[in-house]
Amino acid sequence: MALMITEDCINCDVCVPECPNESISMGDDIYIIESALCTECVGHFETSQCVDVCPVDCIINDPDHEESESQLLEKYECLAGAVA
Repeated sequence: MALMITEDCINCDVCVPECPNESISMGDDIYIIESALCTECVGHFETSQCVDVCPVDCIINDPDHEESESQLLEKYECLAGAVA
């Protein structure tokens, strides 16, 4: 499942450079994660890097974008192929 940032976000900016897919950007009030680009770091890292560095634990699974590990890996491969 893709991740999402909750209203608890303090706009500290630490998650943005950690995202290997560049799926995090500033929204109207808080940072947002583009679900089409979020692979939860599958294909890059063992854990979701944004979650690991978030000081307020405001990055959670997005219930509107449920994806299996294999779907996330497929998304990663498509994104990597688009870059290559």
